[in-house]
Amino acid sequence: MAPVHGDPCFWQCGAMPANTIPTRIRWAVDFMDVQPTDHVLEIGCGPGAAAELICGRLVSGKLFAIDRSESGVDRTKRRNAVHIESGRLTVRQIDLATLRVPVKRLTKVFAFNVNLFWVRDCVDEVALLHERVLPGGSVFLFYEATRPEEVPRILERASAALTGGGFRVSVIDQKQPAVVGIIGRR
Repeated sequence: MAPVHGDPCFWQCGAMPANTIPTRIRWAVDFMDVQPTDHVLEIGCGPGAAAELICGRLVSGKLFAIDRSESGVDRTKRRNAVHIESGRLTVRQIDLATLRVPVKRLTKVFAFNVNLFWVRDCVDEVALLHERVLPGGSVFLFYEATRPEEVPRILERASAALTGGGFRVSVIDQKQPAVVGIIGRR
């Protein structure tokens, strides 16, 4: 049962009503099929909505969420205090290039609207992911297709980055919600 505004844990635990999770985030987390034992890295955790959903599915698995933004990290920590306390969630203010993942091996990596993979050279970051993702694991790069004219370039550049780093790439184009995704499988 989701906490309500009158519940003291709503404010103390940083919980938010479930309906504040955007449809695109719900869809992406469902698409990734997070399992109870998964070890997941979220790149660009923002307000923590995806972390809330992912941690709710974990039992012995862990989520390591990162963001370059101090406010994004703070918002994720407030919203997901109960998951941090349980040990299922670690949140850090850091960029992917300087990350040292505390999990020996990741089963899934997730990013939503993180432009790193299509705006600049990210060879080192993709190499780090390839090193840390287990064989059979996946990298999920999702983009909300609010600017359709950008989609071909995003798909081309992000796919090339993952392919160049040793991942097998597939593309999804979801109409409702309007999301495109690049999945890199190791």
